[in-house]
Amino acid sequence: MTLLAINWGDAGIQALQFILSFSIIVTLHELGHFLTARWFKCRVEKFYLFFNPWFSLWKKKIGETEYGLGWVPFGGYVKISGMIDESMDKEQMKLPPQPYEFRAKPAWQRLIIMLAGIIVNLILGFLIYAMMLWHWGEEYIPTNKMTYGIAADSLSQSIGLRSGDKIIAADGEYVDKFEKIRMNVLLNSTKSLTVDRNGEKVNITIPEDFSSKLIHFKDVGYIGLRMPFLGIDSLASDTSAAAKAGIKANDKVLSVNGKPVTYFDEFRSVVIANKKKPVNMVLLRGADTVQVTVNIPGSGMIGIANKINEKVLDSLFEVKKIDYSFGESIPAAFRKSYETLESYWLQLKLIFGGKVNLNESLGSVFSIGKMYSTTWDWFTFWERTAFFSLVLALMNLLPIPGLDGGHALFTLIEMISGRKPSDKFMEYAQMVGMVLLLGLMAYALGLDIFRMFK
Repeated sequence: MTLLAINWGDAGIQALQFILSFSIIVTLHELGHFLTARWFKCRVEKFYLFFNPWFSLWKKKIGETEYGLGWVPFGGYVKISGMIDESMDKEQMKLPPQPYEFRAKPAWQRLIIMLAGIIVNLILGFLIYAMMLWHWGEEYIPTNKMTYGIAADSLSQSIGLRSGDKIIAADGEYVDKFEKIRMNVLLNSTKSLTVDRNGEKVNITIPEDFSSKLIHFKDVGYIGLRMPFLGIDSLASDTSAAAKAGIKANDKVLSVNGKPVTYFDEFRSVVIANKKKPVNMVLLRGADTVQVTVNIPGSGMIGIANKINEKVLDSLFEVKKIDYSFGESIPAAFRKSYETLESYWLQLKLIFGGKVNLNESLGSVFSIGKMYSTTWDWFTFWERTAFFSLVLALMNLLPIPGLDGGHALFTLIEMISGRKPSDKFMEYAQMVGMVLLLGLMAYALGLDIFRMFK
């Protein structure tokens, strides 16, 4: 991939959504620190969205606090007087503590100030989920209503799954939401699947290393909902392989290289197997049969989409639709928030447990930005905002110096032991934590840049 291959229009929309989403998350996180600090009568010297090395895009002093907008969109910060943080204001720490300083406050107050940002992010994620469930409700196709079974790619087939299999149970239990099965297999928490294959029960044992293979190949769609190939909805562009071959929207593919295709996954399998080769396709165009030759590019993508929309889905599958009242959305949002946190925690355990390669799972702002939609979709935007708000809360809770969790850990030790760590120790701990975090950010950024040109 090169910079010329990037669709800059799509990338721009993703970047705008990413910046807006994280502006909301970070501002409210820092507001949690700010409000609790002011509540306990600490002086807050700065409140910034984004970082501002050397200069700020905008700043204004109101009372004792300077409010500003930095130019590096990687986060934000509040500078609380007397707190050893990323500002590393050593001169202030040499002076005797003042009543308005963070270090002069009781340990329980300092603990609340440090955890406030995490608590706000947890509340934000939960509230967004609650409002989404109340407004949009929930829609999904139950596992036992997947009429055509699953679409299994080559990696899934390597462990014994087959396209058309209908999943009956995961670890012996029926799971209503198919997406949960897919995620649990990816997170290595599901060990076996029971499928119905042409009326016969087949047990599939999932190998220990399967999740690491999925992450290595970035194969998040290793099993999916099997869909009939109803026809070509649209072409990606006038320069796509399909367009060059003369394929048109509304054509229906009857066969590829003489092999009939009924399902979209069958079509994709044949196309991918013929990368960098020409293939013969027979199309139905209105009442006529048309033959075309398509040169399959190395990416295996010829630039067409299956003719599937919401109305078609409703006619092909029994879609489960749940509408929530405001009261019902509250417990549903709690469940969704818990499942999100549990899922991400399992991902962290996989990474730090050495079951997956850190180089393959680590990403910077570029990887995060790509998780947003290439069209402005408010549902996806709010869903991603809720997800990342909860993820930020969990990450900040990790007991690493430089993060809120590291500060909280030292304060808890102080409360239990009755001994406060020295300012010098806290300075060194903060320096080590910041070096680790900045090094990790730089490494992740380097990996993403490498992937762009790979």
